[in-house]
Amino acid sequence: MSFRESADLVRKTAQERGYVAPVLLDVSGDVTGRMYGVWGPPTAYLIDRQGRLIGRIQGARDWNTPAARELLESLVAVTP
Repeated sequence: MSFRESADLVRKTAQERGYVAPVLLDVSGDVTGRMYGVWGPPTAYLIDRQGRLIGRIQGARDWNTPAARELLESLVAVTP
């Protein structure tokens, strides 16, 4: 999710980093605030295939660790 960033910057960053998942553009910050209750980054949202919030983590995290990968893989495995 991109919070209050321009579409051009988000597109460029996603391409440079090789993102394959869709990126939500929240230019005004209203979606993250109203739907998920967070008004400032950095916040990671875990959203299931039905669009429901299943987890939220505030603060910077290193997502490039075995523990982070295991967490995400376990969530994908149980989400229908």
